Amino acid sequence: MGGLAALAREAGHRVTGCDAGVYPPMSDQLEALGIELIEGFGADQMQLKPDLYVIGNVVSRSRLPSGEPKFPLMEAILESGAAYTSGPQWLSEHVLQGRHVLAVAGTHGKTSTTSMLAWILEAAGLTPGYLVGGVPLNFGVSARLGQLAAGHARPYFVIEADEYDTAFFDKRSKFVHYRPRTAILNNLEFDHADIFDDLKAIERQFHHLVRTVPGQGRLVVNGLEESLTRVLAQGCWSEVRSFGATVSDFSAQGEPGNFAVLQQGKQVAHVNWALGGIHNQLNALAAMAAAEHVGVSPATAATALSNFQNVKRRMEVRGCVAGVTVYDDFAHHPTAIRTTLDGLRRQVGTQRILAIFEPRSNTMKLGTMKSQLPWSLAQADLSFCHSGGLDWDANAALAEMGPKAQVAGNIDELVKQVMAKVQPGDHLLCMSNGGFGGIHDKLLKALKPA
Repeated sequence: MGGLAALAREAGHRVTGCDAGVYPPMSDQLEALGIELIEGFGADQMQLKPDLYVIGNVVSRSRLPSGEPKFPLMEAILESGAAYTSGPQWLSEHVLQGRHVLAVAGTHGKTSTTSMLAWILEAAGLTPGYLVGGVPLNFGVSARLGQLAAGHARPYFVIEADEYDTAFFDKRSKFVHYRPRTAILNNLEFDHADIFDDLKAIERQFHHLVRTVPGQGRLVVNGLEESLTRVLAQGCWSEVRSFGATVSDFSAQGEPGNFAVLQQGKQVAHVNWALGGIHNQLNALAAMAAAEHVGVSPATAATALSNFQNVKRRMEVRGCVAGVTVYDDFAHHPTAIRTTLDGLRRQVGTQRILAIFEPRSNTMKLGTMKSQLPWSLAQADLSFCHSGGLDWDANAALAEMGPKAQVAGNIDELVKQVMAKVQPGDHLLCMSNGGFGGIHDKLLKALKPA
């Protein structure tokens, strides 16, 4: 929604917004763009009299224990008959119409892959518009409208395509609004247990996305994922290019930070970059296969990736004090935690990794995947879990890890636990899809010599 606000502002609209507990980097971006952010959802905001309210999917018809509505502004909008729409619908009607849309879908890697693809197109001179669920360091902002490149029929727009539902009044997945000509299906696992009953339900939504890709469009599909094979088996009407497996159209040979790119078994490019982890190698292959659909060669794409700086909160180094490095990462699903740890392990070798995480996503709060946590944390030397706000027992879930795992009910206690174990040369990997109570700065402050 912050990126959408940036697009509306760039298009010439006066934009205000409201939310609760906004944290960096998005809060910083909104302030820099001069977009007024109002704390809370009070009905008094009706006095702003906007032409249109764009509703994010955090808004619901829920009520507080007192019986009062949780979102008074939404109730006032409904009572007044004021014009409102969802974020994805507004994008579809006011930004994406008439553009060649390149959408990046998947359980993991959407933000990084979208940023890679946008940067590849930018480096190739295509000046794409984009909307990313984070802040790509190469661009410095999470969204822009872009321009029509000389010699091209349509402007390009790269968008992170989420399978979560659109709004309380539109339960379709967001990505069905985007109508891409090029679509990446990066991977597919069970997630969002608060709205989906099982993996099959999510596969059905992905197939709805497949239905919207035109015959001359392209689907870029992870060849390692059985779930995506089932999605395509439900029907496919577009060109398909696979990546990842040895027999795929696009595959890699070598370590994730320095690898050859093979197209149908023949080397066509070489990537040497600052990122690590098999997941980022796969993300790169997906982005290159999508870029090729709009005329960017793998060699040109590989050159662009050599200068790719990733996204804020994706293995972002927040500081190094007394030989201890503190990282910030968005990983919150067990698979994402495991792949992030694997990527860091490949970089640091035998040096100690301390995983510091909070199960904050809706799925993790429900406890649906708590049994996977020991598996996801296997590459860490020690793990520290923030259990505040959970309805399930984190100590029990991590019991099989023995002394390698500790649990704390608040951030200050968690910092104390980490400081009691940290040693020079350690890597402190903080993982959360929220602000994590400012733990990164608290750790860096605690690490400074007295």
